[in-house]
Amino acid sequence: MSFETDLRRLEEITAKLRSDETGLEESLKLYEEAGALNRKLTRTLEDMKRRIEQVSANGDVEEIDEA
Repeated sequence: MSFETDLRRLEEITAKLRSDETGLEESLKLYEEAGALNRKLTRTLEDMKRRIEQVSANGDVEEIDEA
């Protein structure tokens, strides 16, 4: 899946977890899926940051500040 697709799925899961209609078993499964998506999205963002910094080191773009 793409970053955007994964992010949308994470948003869907968050909405379902906030719903009073989601049962305990489903909530646990969704929570586990959300954790995996969160780790994947974080890795992707870290990889993109490294790539930007590499380009920056070559003088092509400005380095991004640590947030």
